[in-house]
Amino acid sequence: MRRTRLGRSAVEITELAFGAAAIGNLFTRVDPGQAAAAVDAAWDEGIRYFDTAPHYGLGLSEHRLGEALRSRPRDAYAVSTKAGRLLEPLTPAETAAHRGLSEGFAVPHTHGRRWDFSADGVRRSIEDSLGRLGLDRIDVVYLHDPDDHGEAAFREGYPALEKLRAEGLVGAIGAGMNQTAMLTRFLRETDVDAVLCAGRFTLLDHSALDELLPEALARGRGVVVGGVFNSGLLADPRPGATYDYEAASAPVLHRALRIRAVAEAHGVTLRAAALHYPLAHPAVAGVLVGARSPDEVRDSAAQLRTPVPDELWDDLRAEGLL
Repeated sequence: MRRTRLGRSAVEITELAFGAAAIGNLFTRVDPGQAAAAVDAAWDEGIRYFDTAPHYGLGLSEHRLGEALRSRPRDAYAVSTKAGRLLEPLTPAETAAHRGLSEGFAVPHTHGRRWDFSADGVRRSIEDSLGRLGLDRIDVVYLHDPDDHGEAAFREGYPALEKLRAEGLVGAIGAGMNQTAMLTRFLRETDVDAVLCAGRFTLLDHSALDELLPEALARGRGVVVGGVFNSGLLADPRPGATYDYEAASAPVLHRALRIRAVAEAHGVTLRAAALHYPLAHPAVAGVLVGARSPDEVRDSAAQLRTPVPDELWDDLRAEGLL
């Protein structure tokens, strides 16, 4: 699988990355054996970039990913995690008082998440992640969703990442968000190596083309694109499918179905088109796809291996869909 250097850093990633949120029990429980098998399948498919975060399953994703990679040669793969949410233990009474999902994850409420983009908070977050992952360094760290904490992220969180990078504890630094405006600001005002942009450069949402991608290209920074299926609609467009984690509106569903029809006319699945589309931009180093099973991993890899003719993009543009 093709590997690319992430921005101006020395970190190399594969064009397809394994998103480990799902093996942190996103929405539903994942058996430990299945989680390990999903990582094994990713390795067998040539994937060498794995993304996680403390937020994912209250550290469960980091634990499982670290365990699954423990026997692999450390220099053969890259891991990214995130900072901005600290995990703090709850009392037994507090744990017992909580029911249901923990911010979308099917895990016991043993800890609470506390936003913290201070210098001390970021350093503590990385140290905690190193322990859960069982690593002595982390290849990439993104400030995680600083939407409502911009001042602290720029004033303290980002400089803390710079220091960690200079110390060699972190290879590359950046920010990961579901919006483009603040990510563009990170590109312009800091020395980040890369940004992780989720859901804003897809077949249905082209907003990253306005400023983010041109800025990254001009400055030689890397972009990793997540959410290429827009939380499900571009994987399986049907009534009830989700778009950006909510039920897709009728107009958005209709647009997805039209895109699928054009893709299938060229013998290409919608999933393959959704994966290939962001990779065609020169600023994009890779795409990040979440998976909870070996079959999901193998399907994504197979879709990426599917050739997509240039005429498909031409037809989508002619239809006003791109």
